[in-house]
Amino acid sequence: MIFFFGTRTGKKVTKQLVGVNCPHCHQTGSLTAISQTNFIHLFWIPIIPIGTSQFAECGHCKRGFYKEEFSQEMKKALQDYKSAAS
Repeated sequence: MIFFFGTRTGKKVTKQLVGVNCPHCHQTGSLTAISQTNFIHLFWIPIIPIGTSQFAECGHCKRGFYKEEFSQEMKKALQDYKSAAS
């Protein structure tokens, strides 16, 4: 019997960070945060989540930010969004 298993990313969850300034160009309201969860899959069916990657991009200057580079303002906006969605 052959088993097809491996890893792959799940669906992208995109959130516009309204009222947050870009740390690079200082443009307000141009940041978009993106979150993707990686899964172990069996026969292309996601089974176990193994991690989540988060990053943000400014629509004005096109600068990308990894989760480690998020400003306190960006972290607060994401946390407020998560608590409102729950």
